Amino acid sequence: MESPGRSAGIFMSTKTYSPRPRDIERRWYVLDASGAVLGRLATEAAAILRGKHKPIFAPHMDTGDHLIVVNAKEVRLTGGKEQKKVAYRHSGYPGGLSETTYDRLLAERPAYAVEKAIKGMLPHNRLGRQMASKLRVYAEADHRHEAQKPKPLKLGEVPPWDGLPVRATEPEEPKAGRPGPKAPATKSSTAKRSAAKQSSTAKRSTAKSTKATAKRTTPKSSAKRTTAGRTTTSKAQAAKKPTARTPKKEA
Repeated sequence: MESPGRSAGIFMSTKTYSPRPRDIERRWYVLDASGAVLGRLATEAAAILRGKHKPIFAPHMDTGDHLIVVNAKEVRLTGGKEQKKVAYRHSGYPGGLSETTYDRLLAERPAYAVEKAIKGMLPHNRLGRQMASKLRVYAEADHRHEAQKPKPLKLGEVPPWDGLPVRATEPEEPKAGRPGPKAPATKSSTAKRSAAKQSSTAKRSTAKSTKATAKRTTPKSSAKRTTAGRTTTSKAQAAKKPTARTPKKEA
């Protein structure tokens, strides 16, 4: 059965939402891992790092928050996985494969075990590596990120979302030694600028026209004419000059 919209020839389409960089805000949270199951802890930590608790979540962008995991040495496994589960590592050389059971790994490197489980639930590409850079895991209860003022977060608790911070739209006051923002141009100033431009263009056009006329009126033909007139007058004057009379011989 066709829907009424399809039968009427009307198709509803929505655009895919993509968060802008100015819409992404990073917050800091502290997650206590004491007594938590490793898999449950890893899933919740990965969701916070990806930003799936936010309404602006997009799978192709990093919209997550910073996460600090403390008390990683108190993480536990269920179903006897301490002896069954094995962590593998390869050095890159032939025969360089090493195996470590999780009971030994949790005893020697608990922070590495938690970090490995969380990274395994993130995208395996450059986006996942960028998300993993916001993760800090500590075996003890102390951490060194007090300056960021992280908020405590319980296991299973969804971080609250208060919306994007309101940005101030008022113009900032200019600092000392720096010019402030330019005021918008008024109609009178724009009219003055246009009149000045027109006058400058008119001056340029008149200067070009005078130069062109000066070039055209070069005294080439007049010079030729004057030289020709001078030659004719000199010939006439030479003809008019009295010649010296020779004395007649007496008989």
